[in-house]
Amino acid sequence: MTDASRDWFLHPQGLCESAHVGAGTRIWAFAHVLPGAKIGRDANICDFVFVENDVELGDRITVKSHVALWDGLRVEDDVFIGPGAQFANDKTPRSKRLLAGYPTTVLRRGASIGAGAVILPGIEVGSFAMVAAGAVVSRDVPPFTLVRGVPARKAGLVCICGAVLLRDAAGYRCPTSDWRGAAPSVDMRCAC
Repeated sequence: MTDASRDWFLHPQGLCESAHVGAGTRIWAFAHVLPGAKIGRDANICDFVFVENDVELGDRITVKSHVALWDGLRVEDDVFIGPGAQFANDKTPRSKRLLAGYPTTVLRRGASIGAGAVILPGIEVGSFAMVAAGAVVSRDVPPFTLVRGVPARKAGLVCICGAVLLRDAAGYRCPTSDWRGAAPSVDMRCAC
């Protein structure tokens, strides 16, 4: 595909071997996308990102610099992956051994992965969940849950806007908007 016929941007120092890149996506310098990778619309793949063959990225995702996305990763729409986040895909790694398949790791819609976080193989991070910077995630993260630490543990619930929800006698409230409710959900109407 020639530069003129593409409806997505590839920096002159970027390398994209995939024919499956959505309109409006931007792939920046020194990023490398292998042929089997699939990237949705309006994605932003920053400098020094590597995307392996069996990776599927949704629409409007952001992958910040210095991230490697390995086989088996599925990223739904509107996900943020912070700089230097790490994804493992082999539970028992050995040199010079290729697996027939890799565990599937899933980042659900709207999830955020903080800078330098580590996500172990086969994990599911729920919709709009937030993984704090430097956390090591060794088990599934429920939707709208904030996890932090090593190993990552629940540290509260978050709003659809990302703010940590406050709890009172009436339930939860977002400190940056007027949203109140019994529990966060994808139907939240946060005004942030």
